[in-house]
Amino acid sequence: MSTEADAPADTPGGAPGRRLHPNTPATVHPHADRPRRPAPRPAGPPADLPAFPPGAAIAACVAFVLIGALQALYGPAIPALRDEFDLGPTGAGLALSAHFAGALLGVLAGAALRRRRPDRLLLAISCLAMAAGAAAFGLAGSWPLALGAVFVLGLGFGGIDYGLNVMVAAGFGRRGPAMLNILNAHFGLGAIAGPALLGALGANHYPVVFVGCAVACVLIVPPLLAVRDTATDTAVPARAGEGAPRAAAVLMAAFVTLYILHVGIETGVGGWEPTHLEALGYSTSTAAGATAGFWLAMTVGRFLVAPISLRLSPRVVVLGSCAAMTGFLFLAAVPILAPYAYLGVGLAIAPIFPTGLAWLAERVPGSASAAAWVIAASMIGGIAFPPLLGAVFEVSAAAGSIPLLLGALSIVCLAAAVGCARIAPDVGSRVGRRGGGRS
Repeated sequence: MSTEADAPADTPGGAPGRRLHPNTPATVHPHADRPRRPAPRPAGPPADLPAFPPGAAIAACVAFVLIGALQALYGPAIPALRDEFDLGPTGAGLALSAHFAGALLGVLAGAALRRRRPDRLLLAISCLAMAAGAAAFGLAGSWPLALGAVFVLGLGFGGIDYGLNVMVAAGFGRRGPAMLNILNAHFGLGAIAGPALLGALGANHYPVVFVGCAVACVLIVPPLLAVRDTATDTAVPARAGEGAPRAAAVLMAAFVTLYILHVGIETGVGGWEPTHLEALGYSTSTAAGATAGFWLAMTVGRFLVAPISLRLSPRVVVLGSCAAMTGFLFLAAVPILAPYAYLGVGLAIAPIFPTGLAWLAERVPGSASAAAWVIAASMIGGIAFPPLLGAVFEVSAAAGSIPLLLGALSIVCLAAAVGCARIAPDVGSRVGRRGGGRS
């Protein structure tokens, strides 16, 4: 005759069918009632699967053509915007301010979203935000509505700029620096093609161009959904002494300084090169052509440095570029050399932004937040430096001071790059990963 003690019972370990001794008290597993934690987000794609399938890689390049075009279209569209909405120069300039304000927020929001959700979700949301903003801007019936649309466009712009840069840096391994340069070269292609298209159609047709860009943003969403998760924000200080957090802060300060200054120099040259060349006696057409050559040199330089970055480390490329940029800026103070020196500045500055991100990924493995801060810092440099240079020019009343001032800033930029090189190895040895990931 069976008793309760003879009945099958689950053991504390959960194995069914084992019999407990009659005098053994029943126990409950100490973790039985705790809710299960969700599985952690994968740190990267499986080794045999690329983070960017071919279709996704092409869509990423198209996305950068689009953000380059959209950013560059505001300037050529300003005459039509002023006529349509009865704006003064300051009011029309608010479009670029709204764009960069949205982009700054888009970078920081993108970093927060990427820590919690799959990479493809950030890319899809950003593309759709750009599409909505570009279409609304093209069809806006009032200036306040147009500014709101530009802000939404900027949000998507920042998300794409941040998201694709950090995903490519993490997803292509040793080829990351080369792919980052190719990706950012497509930004330059868009910045050249967008204004050229609007110039051919006429400024009054800006709504058609913006709506066309909106349609293209929607069309690249499906291939971007194939992007696989790359790296999570897993960089944490290891137990290597109390100096690690301070060294990490100094390293980040050096990278932020590098990005603020080199992007400030980039926009400073683009904005003030014509003024400098005309003051030296060059014609307006020559000055405009030389400035277009500067932006073209930046684009070509990124394509050219891609194979070089497969053989040289990001540290060597960034340090060499900063040194060359400094030299060419001082050469631009020589009147007969100025137009050609600015071309050299464009070639030299080209690799710094993309290759610096690859360098940051090496020094702070898995830290997407670090990339967010330096990309946001680069936008601050692009916003703040052109008007600051203008104020200095008004005080000095000497156009010849422009390349000298930019050259002085470039020396500080080079010093920041040297700081990154000297600090980074110590910090890198103290940084560990909890979740793996690829850098």
